[in-house]
Amino acid sequence: MTDAPVDSTSTAAWGQLTALAADFEPDLRRWFAQDPGRVDRLTFDAGDLHVDLSKSLLDDSVLAALLALAEEVGVAGRRDAMFAGEHINVTEDRAVLHTALRLPADAPPRERPNVDGQDVVADVHDVLRRVYDFADQVRSGAWTGVTGERIRTVVNIGIGGSDLGPVMAYEALAAYRQEGLECRFISNIDPTDAATTLAGLDPATTLFIVSSKTFGTLETLTNARLCKAWLLDGLAASDASLDQRSAVAKHFVAVSTALDKVADFGIDPANAFGFWDWVGGRYSVDSAIGTSLVIAIGPERFAELLGGFHTIDEHFRTAPPAENVPLLMGLLNVWYTNFLGAESHAVLPYAQLLHRFPAYLQQLTMESNGKGVRWDGSPVTTETGEIYWGEPGTNGQHAFYQLIHQGTRLIPADFIAFVNPAYPLRDGDTDVHQLFLANFLAQTRALAFGKTADEVRAEGTAEAVVPARVFTGNRPTTSIMAPELSPSVLGQLIALYEHLTFTQGVVWGIDSFDQWGVELGKQLAQQVQAAVAGDTAAAGAQDASTQALLAYYWRHRTR
Repeated sequence: MTDAPVDSTSTAAWGQLTALAADFEPDLRRWFAQDPGRVDRLTFDAGDLHVDLSKSLLDDSVLAALLALAEEVGVAGRRDAMFAGEHINVTEDRAVLHTALRLPADAPPRERPNVDGQDVVADVHDVLRRVYDFADQVRSGAWTGVTGERIRTVVNIGIGGSDLGPVMAYEALAAYRQEGLECRFISNIDPTDAATTLAGLDPATTLFIVSSKTFGTLETLTNARLCKAWLLDGLAASDASLDQRSAVAKHFVAVSTALDKVADFGIDPANAFGFWDWVGGRYSVDSAIGTSLVIAIGPERFAELLGGFHTIDEHFRTAPPAENVPLLMGLLNVWYTNFLGAESHAVLPYAQLLHRFPAYLQQLTMESNGKGVRWDGSPVTTETGEIYWGEPGTNGQHAFYQLIHQGTRLIPADFIAFVNPAYPLRDGDTDVHQLFLANFLAQTRALAFGKTADEVRAEGTAEAVVPARVFTGNRPTTSIMAPELSPSVLGQLIALYEHLTFTQGVVWGIDSFDQWGVELGKQLAQQVQAAVAGDTAAAGAQDASTQALLAYYWRHRTR
């Protein structure tokens, strides 16, 4: 699907939204008072996700215009092309089929995408079976290290999507992990990351997963070599006759399709699990990239995660536009970004286990939609992308909520909470989770409705401090609730954000599935590396600022 994108600014709906924004005066207090059906009309269920958009800066006219915009720019057609396996990633001439990673093995023919003549669902489940079998061996103790001891720690070595997804999901699903089996994660090329992650581990009981599709990612391969040296040195200290090749083969596996490079490293290619060029890194946690997670929570729970993804995939694929939650949330973000001037978006999970979820969404949304050209190469005609950020629960309340409540910037915020806690505890007679949820509910209420000067005076506060105690309200929020943070619900949450990101990308006419912007800095780093190592000719080729920084480095480097 390589047709030129529709210029959204040329549509009738865009003109209507522009006119609506010019006269828009949000008044959530009045809207709630005068429209008793607002909550029911703007609350939706998608799978296990209960999504309340009623505290959004949205009225019926704006909603109708946004839905018209989606139709005019062809969101549904491009969605269907994605699910069918068409090459909608045009700059790399690739299909975009992360949705195929979670299709059931027995999906009917009409739902099975065919990419260049290949039944991708059969390929996916072949790899899944191999990953599941390997995970079962590690979990049961059948897979041992070279000394015969069972594996107790799995270290995932990856970066970007090969790290953010697995570590986020591992943290989120702590309640489902197997006891006595820990996962750790190394991503940063800063040697501190490898050193501190490996600290205290026993080489004899440690397994490494090297996650790199090409087996050529600089950071990942550098860290893999550091870990290999650590392993061999540690094992040799207690066994001078150690067979190094056998040790590497028993303590390293790979998620890669570059089997020749895997073998050169010393990993048995039979222990390499592949994925495909139609899976972008930030969409890959549900592929073999999630091998560490499969080991941690088990194949059955990982299958539930995939089922959750698929639930929202089907909702996005089939639900009518007016009830399609990812579509509505994506369109709402377009309204905030392009018409109301919002630049950032807060994600505020009232669940400590989701503490890495905002970081995960930063890559998903900002790498996908941080683009300045459209998929046909022409300049964008609108602002694109949002700056995603956030922290869990009441931690954020004591840090940055002041800005959201009373600052001069419009910051839409997504609040996420669960009815049942992973770890129910009581403080005397107080159910601590209920106390936690009271904060979740109170914050969205305060942001929506604020506090007037009259209400402040009624509390008996001194007149002089009234302005600082007034809250304007009309700060938009979306509330997302679910029964519990289960593997299925986590999959549903991730898929929700994948598809709302897709929706925004179609409206803006951009290719949300490439990431050329990350390449230039990596290329330049290769050029600068020689200068950092002391090559004076290479240093002389740098700009004046870089030369000065290099000089500072050389003067102060002591170890």
